[in-house]
Amino acid sequence: MPRRAKGPRLHWRTDRETWEIRDTGVRLATGTASRIEAESALAQYIDRKHRPTGPTEPGAISVGTVLAIYAEGHAPHVKDPARIGYAIDALDRFWGDLPVSAVRGETCRRYAKIRDVSDGTVRRELTTLRAALNYCHEEGVLLSVPAVTMPERPPSRQRWLTRQEAARLIRAARSLPRGKHLADFILCGLYTGSRKAAILGLHIDTPSLSGGHIDTVQGVLYRRAMGEAETAKRKPPAPLPSRYLAHVRRQAANGRRYVVEYQRGRVADIKTAWAAACDIAGLNDVTPHTLRHTAITWALQRGAKIWHVAGFFGASIETIERTYGHHAPDYMDSAVDALNRRK
Repeated sequence: MPRRAKGPRLHWRTDRETWEIRDTGVRLATGTASRIEAESALAQYIDRKHRPTGPTEPGAISVGTVLAIYAEGHAPHVKDPARIGYAIDALDRFWGDLPVSAVRGETCRRYAKIRDVSDGTVRRELTTLRAALNYCHEEGVLLSVPAVTMPERPPSRQRWLTRQEAARLIRAARSLPRGKHLADFILCGLYTGSRKAAILGLHIDTPSLSGGHIDTVQGVLYRRAMGEAETAKRKPPAPLPSRYLAHVRRQAANGRRYVVEYQRGRVADIKTAWAAACDIAGLNDVTPHTLRHTAITWALQRGAKIWHVAGFFGASIETIERTYGHHAPDYMDSAVDALNRRK
């Protein structure tokens, strides 16, 4: 009578002083002498072994498996895999052992209640769950995808700076012993509406793989790095306002290589300087992203068309209309004109 297979297990290789995974007909080196690391490798091996190889009904595969497939197949190729990782960690604690067929309105609402965080955070996490389900469906792992029920979208943050507040913030930055780089960051944000990471990555007159650049000859802002793929957070090229272009040209003439620079080097973050300047200016309710809100709001207040604003700032027309449309001088004018007409 043949012996019963022992199943996947760890085996200590005395000749190599490392752990090895053994299974029927399989010997797989872990490359580590740590028992904890070897057990983690074994768990991953078992997970891969028991994953479905073909299209599977939602009731026959766990949400944890779907999240793992998504994490391994998709997350490494996005710009910020850590953000997906945080969402998956939170999701897995609740959904991990449940079958995909358990994803429905009641369980989604229960998840939101148990998480006890903001609706915005829950929406981001459930968006990751929905993306994982769709990914597995597209990859032929899932036969069908259940609907993910989201909490209501939280109101958009509409904090923007008045011109007096913006001037106070710039003066506060310049008053810091080492705050000139923050003033440059603020100016770029107010004139281009670029996001924080894009501003900190901007080179001057030098295309780069690590960030976008400003072409001071053509007067064009390229927010994306060379070879960088387009994402949902669009980074379209845009002509620079003449006043800001003149400022950057002066920087270039003085040998500057980066838009935000400290001691001839690129600045990694402005968190400390930002907090100090906001404290001095009495603007503790604003963030670096407020500069983007401000630039878009000012553009609309000055009469820019919504579709032009959307193109320049790399936002959808829907987002501009929903979040900022009421700032446009002609907001609802057509409705008022219609009501004023007698016929």
